[in-house]
Amino acid sequence: MRRARRLRAVKTPAIGVPAKAANAGEPSSLPLAVLLQHCADAVRAVRGGESLNAALERCPGPARAGTQALSFHALRWLGSALAVRTLLAPRAPPPEVDALLLSALTLLWPGASAAYAEHTVVDQAVLAAKRQAPRSAAFVNAVLRRFLRERDALSAAALRDPAARFNHPLWWVERLTLDWPQHAMAILQRANQHPPMHLRINARRMTAPEYVARLAEQGIAALARGAQCVTLHEPCPVSRLPGFAQGEVSVQDAAAQLAAPLLLGHGLGPGSRVLDACAAPGGKTAHLLELADLDVTAVDRDGVRLQRVSQSLDRLGLRGRTLCADAADPHAWWDGTPFDAILLDAPCSASGIVRRHPDVRWLRRASDLEAMALTQDRLLDALWPLLRPDGRMLYATCSVFKCEGQDRIDAFLQRRHDAGVARRPASPGHLLPLPDNEPHTSRAAIASPGDGFYYALLEKLAV
Repeated sequence: MRRARRLRAVKTPAIGVPAKAANAGEPSSLPLAVLLQHCADAVRAVRGGESLNAALERCPGPARAGTQALSFHALRWLGSALAVRTLLAPRAPPPEVDALLLSALTLLWPGASAAYAEHTVVDQAVLAAKRQAPRSAAFVNAVLRRFLRERDALSAAALRDPAARFNHPLWWVERLTLDWPQHAMAILQRANQHPPMHLRINARRMTAPEYVARLAEQGIAALARGAQCVTLHEPCPVSRLPGFAQGEVSVQDAAAQLAAPLLLGHGLGPGSRVLDACAAPGGKTAHLLELADLDVTAVDRDGVRLQRVSQSLDRLGLRGRTLCADAADPHAWWDGTPFDAILLDAPCSASGIVRRHPDVRWLRRASDLEAMALTQDRLLDALWPLLRPDGRMLYATCSVFKCEGQDRIDAFLQRRHDAGVARRPASPGHLLPLPDNEPHTSRAAIASPGDGFYYALLEKLAV
């Protein structure tokens, strides 16, 4: 079961990160000791192979926001904390104590920008230990106080470990360096920064500049990034977004918003049949229907996540067909009528969205990439026959690894003589999660203000 959870693909959530949920240990109305206990439970769960979202679902409601903030912080700095804990206590304590100790160390790590005073962190961590594992309280106190006394020397020693220096597993650092030698360090640093909150404005209701004006009336500063994309200066709860409940706006990363316009770029007439494969949670499904009157079928094998597609369409006042099925087994669900266009948002490592999901880097293993690549190949091969001649397929992954992007398409084009890369609109290829003004020397490494993505627009050739 643990292995299966690691292999489970992660996709960008439909509503993004709650306001300030990713900020480092912001003060809460609950005592820090309580939040540290819940944070330690979450960190322990992630180290055991469970997603952070699943772990947080067990957290009591009043403590969830504060726990999420601490957990995001702890997972972003976990590599550093683990290295220094190994120096201080080479023999790991019991898992529940270790998770608490690691969580506290991330709040004391130099440069981590935690919002609590050092003595508060130590005192509250000891109090949490007394409640959770009373016999370990003295040990926790001794380790944390020694770290504060010798912090400069211990930090310098810990940073000799690349996993501590970059707060990613060593294999991840090595793979990224191999794929993007000129950009790897910037990508790793960017992964520990708080992600921006992007909005997608419902094209059937208004434009991005019009919505920016509405936000300004509510005292919310934002920037229009085109006809439908808006970036907030500061994240905020969706409850504060005017018109959210009425379907005027959704939360979706800027890079993810490229999918629907790319697939529709060559023009699809009203009623065109479009397949959104691996569709949950449904942001791209909704975007397609916002832009054109299409006959969209959204397929996903996860029935629970598929419900979110229907809920999103209902909120936006859109109509589409949802189908719980394995997209890679079309014989079980396809009616035999070809599709005019297919969006394959393939399961992947989610390496491009670690700013929003800091647990991903600790859940994945190097061997997972090979398994993901096999799944991506299987989906490409299974869905291509469903496309009509001259139809187009958009292959997308939220990954920065070439083995889940360009390598997969290169291999597919070698297998299929009736497939080619569309020229208009041009495929973006790999989008790296770097600032707009980040210099790049190759079209294969385009900077993006949003998440890391890969897009390839393919067309079916006559043979």
